[in-house]
Amino acid sequence: MDCQMPVLDGFAATRTIRAREALNGRPRVPIVALTANAFESDRERCLAAGMDEHLSKPFRNEELESVLSRYLRPVEPGAA
Repeated sequence: MDCQMPVLDGFAATRTIRAREALNGRPRVPIVALTANAFESDRERCLAAGMDEHLSKPFRNEELESVLSRYLRPVEPGAA
């Protein structure tokens, strides 16, 4: 999630997604903040908005892989 999008920033977008999930009884979709804001208060703001993780830019591929591996499951061979 880009935290500084125009019109609807990532914080508002995340809150909207979380509200729709709750309203419709949907499972929680993982949301990872990708932002240049690197302070602990920035991380806390992302989590308070409902994001699951926070990565500050620039990040290393290994950091992104580590975060994604917590939320994504490997696809079984032959699964559509």
